[in-house]
Amino acid sequence: MKGYQYLDNRGTFQLENPELTSYLYFPIANESGVMSSVTPTLGGDSKMGQNTFLLAPVSSEDLHNNKSSRNFWCNITGKGIWSATGRSALQEAKLFTDEKEKTILEAGVMWQKVTRISKEFGLTSEITSFVPSSNDTVEIMMVTLKNSGNESIQFTPTAAIPMYGRSADNVRDHRHVTSLLHRIETTKYGVALNPTLTFDERGHRKNEVVYGVFGATDEGTAPVGFYPCVEDFIGDGGSFENPRAISDSGVKLVLAGNQLNGYEALGGIQFEAITLAPGQEKTYLIVMGYGATISGIEAGTKKFLSKQVCIDSFNETKAYWEEKINVSYNTGSKDFDSWMHWVNFQPMLRRIYGCSFLPHHDYGRGGRGWRDLWQDCLALLIMNPSGVKDMLISNFGGVRIDGTNATIIGTNQGEFIADRNNITRVWMDHGVWPFITTNLYIMQSGDISILLKENNYFKDPQAVRGEEKDLTWKPEDGNLLRTATGEVYTGTILEHILIEHLSAFYDVGEHNHMRLRGADWNDALDMAKERGESVAFTAIYGGNLEQLAKLILSLDHMGINTIKVFKEIAILLEDNTDLYDSINGKQELLKKYCYECRHTISGEQIEVSCKELAENLLKKSNWIKEHIRQTEWITNLEGKSWYNGYYDNHGRRVDGDFETGTRMMLTGQVFTIMSGTATDEQVQNIVTSADTYLYDGAIGGYKLNTNFNEIKDDLGRMFGFAYGHKENGAVFSHMAVMYANALYQRGFVSEGYKAIKSLYTHCSNFEKSKIYPGVPEYIGDNGRGLYHYLTGSASWLLLTVLTEMFGIKGDMGNLRFDPKLMKEQFDDNNKAEVNLVFADRKLNIQYSNIHNKEFGEYQVGSITINGTKYDYKNGYEAIQRNDIVSLDSEKEHNIMVELI
Repeated sequence: MKGYQYLDNRGTFQLENPELTSYLYFPIANESGVMSSVTPTLGGDSKMGQNTFLLAPVSSEDLHNNKSSRNFWCNITGKGIWSATGRSALQEAKLFTDEKEKTILEAGVMWQKVTRISKEFGLTSEITSFVPSSNDTVEIMMVTLKNSGNESIQFTPTAAIPMYGRSADNVRDHRHVTSLLHRIETTKYGVALNPTLTFDERGHRKNEVVYGVFGATDEGTAPVGFYPCVEDFIGDGGSFENPRAISDSGVKLVLAGNQLNGYEALGGIQFEAITLAPGQEKTYLIVMGYGATISGIEAGTKKFLSKQVCIDSFNETKAYWEEKINVSYNTGSKDFDSWMHWVNFQPMLRRIYGCSFLPHHDYGRGGRGWRDLWQDCLALLIMNPSGVKDMLISNFGGVRIDGTNATIIGTNQGEFIADRNNITRVWMDHGVWPFITTNLYIMQSGDISILLKENNYFKDPQAVRGEEKDLTWKPEDGNLLRTATGEVYTGTILEHILIEHLSAFYDVGEHNHMRLRGADWNDALDMAKERGESVAFTAIYGGNLEQLAKLILSLDHMGINTIKVFKEIAILLEDNTDLYDSINGKQELLKKYCYECRHTISGEQIEVSCKELAENLLKKSNWIKEHIRQTEWITNLEGKSWYNGYYDNHGRRVDGDFETGTRMMLTGQVFTIMSGTATDEQVQNIVTSADTYLYDGAIGGYKLNTNFNEIKDDLGRMFGFAYGHKENGAVFSHMAVMYANALYQRGFVSEGYKAIKSLYTHCSNFEKSKIYPGVPEYIGDNGRGLYHYLTGSASWLLLTVLTEMFGIKGDMGNLRFDPKLMKEQFDDNNKAEVNLVFADRKLNIQYSNIHNKEFGEYQVGSITINGTKYDYKNGYEAIQRNDIVSLDSEKEHNIMVELI
């Protein structure tokens, strides 16, 4: 099996014989709602949401089980039938023989092209698939057929695309009954499907979406007829890979203007027979689309039944997405630079697909969770910061007054929905991410005033941090917290952040660490609700409190000496070391606060001194760190040391030596390092332990945990998974990248680079990872990358490479340089560069390692902007924001940083 090769510096790649690797799929989509997946043989699906699938939904196993696909047939006179996509029974039978057809896949951001060469039939097909970046709700196939033989060839071409036209629920729930709702109509150019009703979880409703498949030749010639019904097309005993209609002239075509009701629909489109001389080619345009009416979908697709329009749209689509990926690298490894191009693109896919709607992501109903809202913003802050401020402020509207948050995210910005299933679940880590993202925004922009902007609080029946219900709340009261007088209450963003962290500080278990509750970042630690504790996330809450205190002191230095907060928060601002040491005292105080705010709050506000508030938070931060240091640092019988990360539902420590072997979890190391809880000496010990127990270079680096050899149902479902899969001991990219980030932050650069390089080296080795370029959610025990594209690790990888590895980061709005590049990362000219946007200015930043030094040997010397030396403050290697903003916004500017 050969791997892929990059064709340019924008990630375009080529792969031979891609259909010989299972589970491959590629995303093609737009921001108008079309979300498709396409395989090398044009399997996959297309949808605009959970209830609007044009092509039948597929999960990963369907990619090889399912015969339904986008197909294009040629009935070749005197030779037989041939699929331009390779999906015929005969071609499938020859896959592992010397008669296999040669195929070449070429792909770039949001497009795929597959070339198939048949020596037997003397035909070569080239099929380009893409979704226009415009507002059009269509997917396009440009099918070019070329006579690659030595004699003329005559054939009849037929597109065959099964139309599903309903909710994903109906795959198993009334599949046949919902086909009875189908109203199928043939038009001049294609087949339209307009179901009368929809049957899904919303109930029985009048259908509002029309689906269709339309086609024309490159000259605009309409089809000669149609096969609108699956049953008639495949025939009794036939299948989509051996359909009777293609080879049996007795199956009559349906002409335009006909209707068929109550059957499974097919976009079966036959064109007139054609003869191609050697070297001659013909292109057919197939457009799949969505609309509100039949006339509307016809109008929306017809403009694409022109070869030139499709070519123009294709070029516009490529340019559109390339412009959006405005961060690029030039290092000593061109393959790494190209790989990172795909990583930089992945957060955009998350905002389109959510956490669903690709074959491995066969769960949920689209949309994103609370954690996703904030982590996806990390990438936005780097690549497209305009509008992020409003987005951040809006997102804080999901915070409850007890420090928890809404878990169902609406489709509109700032929209949060009460849980319709009345399921109470609290993820204890959810308070961490809003501050991390907001802090990055402040560092990048210098806009600390965001902390003083206001938003409301979310309100629903969940109360007392998920322990109880507010039985006085009614749906008609709405989802906004009110005061005792009935007014909607709004508080500052700073106040929201305080509530998230202070409530968590007191929400402790029997070891005085924060309760695990429903889970933390690791959703699969979901079976220790009563007695579980997350030491790992207690540590990062402590780190956040320290960083928040620094921001509050910055406000004070700006002359903002006091802030207003609602009166009840004073309960949580208790500053008493004896209280901090008292588990019962903390729990009672938190309960008192939650009861005070159970239904409404008073609406009264108090003023708090910024200096006193900062001191209060620092004391809490220091207490957390010291408590973890004193209680959770463990040394096993082999003399290895690291931090315990969790307590299970029996109140027992999770990490350490056990009869079944050593137990170590990576998460507990990441956040004790990142938060500053671990001392430098401890970090070195953690690295040694992680290298001993968690590192496996053969599968991409650092695993999430060792093998517990137990179905640990007092901690989480992850232990029901086979070891080496998903959360149970896979190389889980998100935490592996955050481990690297934490190490870089603490100055352990070679160790952080090892984590990133191991992950990249494995993922980019197609023979092992068996995925297209990019970072997957995790790598299984056999080395295969799984759950590709829609992973929060991409945002953290982008952030880590840019701000830590390259050390290009915002510092209260200034552009600071703190490079942590290894010598091998510089190119042959001892240079490494990044193109990015900062302060709305396009910058090319180049490091020149003129003396070819290793990290730790060099330091920042001179800085020049467009050839002019820049005078920076000694010891603060940064360009002031005002000096960046003064640059011409229409031009790209070159910044050279000399390393000496």
